[in-house]
Amino acid sequence: MKKTTAENPPQNDPTLEIRRRKLQVGWWALLVFLLFGFLLEALHGFKSPLYLDVQNETRRLMWTLAHAHGGLIAIINILFGLAVPFMPGFAEPSRQWASRCLTGALIAMPAGFFLGGLFIHGGDPGLGIALVPVGGALLVIAVFLTARASQR
Repeated sequence: MKKTTAENPPQNDPTLEIRRRKLQVGWWALLVFLLFGFLLEALHGFKSPLYLDVQNETRRLMWTLAHAHGGLIAIINILFGLAVPFMPGFAEPSRQWASRCLTGALIAMPAGFFLGGLFIHGGDPGLGIALVPVGGALLVIAVFLTARASQR
């Protein structure tokens, strides 16, 4: 009988696929948002008017929020992937919903901030900002389902 290790997980583990997927999504998203942060630093370093002019203050704030929230939610996805094996009471429907909500939040919230900063209207963010509360709601649902499962 093979010994179960991190390199050789049990093949009948129902959480294996979701763990792998969350770790993959989280790490790739973290890379994307780190690179986006480097781009923002380059815009700042080269004194880009697109980013630093006073009339673009809203854009700078929105893009900074996109970077920060994207990185944070990417890390939450990684933590979810690492935590699932320690929550045996995390039933399949709730686990799938939490995973999907985390992925949705990872897309919707940073995209809303980014799009809100891409098209600004008189100092106000553009219509893309409407995605932010959707992403926030998805994040709250995912965290609630995960927190509830951790109690079992």
